[in-house]
Amino acid sequence: MAGALFEDIFTVEKLDPDGKKFDKVTRIEAKSERLEVYMQLDVNTEIYPMYAGDKFLMVLASTLNLDGTPDTGYYTPVGRKSLADEFEYVMHGKLYKISEEGAEPNVKVEMDISFGGLLMMLKGEPSISAKFELDQRLFILIRKA
Repeated sequence: MAGALFEDIFTVEKLDPDGKKFDKVTRIEAKSERLEVYMQLDVNTEIYPMYAGDKFLMVLASTLNLDGTPDTGYYTPVGRKSLADEFEYVMHGKLYKISEEGAEPNVKVEMDISFGGLLMMLKGEPSISAKFELDQRLFILIRKA
């Protein structure tokens, strides 16, 4: 998939692990199948309901252009196809923190992304952060598997 920096299928394990904080937003905890990545993600469940046990494909991409050309930063609704057409839930955000924890050989990397205040945290092997850089603008794309 052109422009995709990360892609895996996740299973929702818990909803609101620290208790419900907002009416329309649910924090999900999920684990990926292939790369064994742990994720916390705030989802507007009023428009995209998610439940424990749900499986979904999650992609982080730098652009929505199908040919992988960089995003211009402007919304152009001219009827052309985009990566978003293949998904059910899409948000745009910014990677604001990359950190490592633990000691060799058990080092884990944590990446934090804000999608207009809805937060995401990915934690896994350091290799998952190789294609990312601080302050990078990203799209998250989700569809149920």
